[in-house]
Amino acid sequence: MRKVVVSLALAILFSLPVLAQDNNNKFEIFGGYQYTRVSPGPGFSGVNLNGWNASATYNAKNWLGATADFSSGYGTAQGVNSHLTNFLFGPTVSYSKADHFKPFAHVLFGVSETGGALENVSAPTSAFAWALGGGVDANITRHVALRLFQADYFMSRFNSQDQNNTKISSGFVYRF
Repeated sequence: MRKVVVSLALAILFSLPVLAQDNNNKFEIFGGYQYTRVSPGPGFSGVNLNGWNASATYNAKNWLGATADFSSGYGTAQGVNSHLTNFLFGPTVSYSKADHFKPFAHVLFGVSETGGALENVSAPTSAFAWALGGGVDANITRHVALRLFQADYFMSRFNSQDQNNTKISSGFVYRF
């Protein structure tokens, strides 16, 4: 009996390095800087917003994940402090077989909330929004990567009017 227990313990011990070589991290958390170019609609010039972007992705497969993306940008539009905050969710596809880089693409849907000069008097302060885009992560270690860029076409719909926006982010990804 003792030989069986020792044999099983050694088999488990020697199999641990094989499990550690699995590069499919189930969760990813991203945080970083975001630049947003907002086109509020007719009669308004474009607005540049600077802020933050954070997301969490659960990777169901090594190529398919579900992402929750949160971001907020702040700036001055027509002399008034303004902000645009987004809560978006959707699928992400990626190519994780590359050793040093991980390209990805996503389509996200959710809600956008605005305030300041970006809010027309008759417009609601929250509205439907969606984003289509992707980016590239450069692996630093097995668990840490630098998001070189994430670029999104971002559409919000305030007051029954489409606003065609651009969102660019960069920062760090932690995988576990």
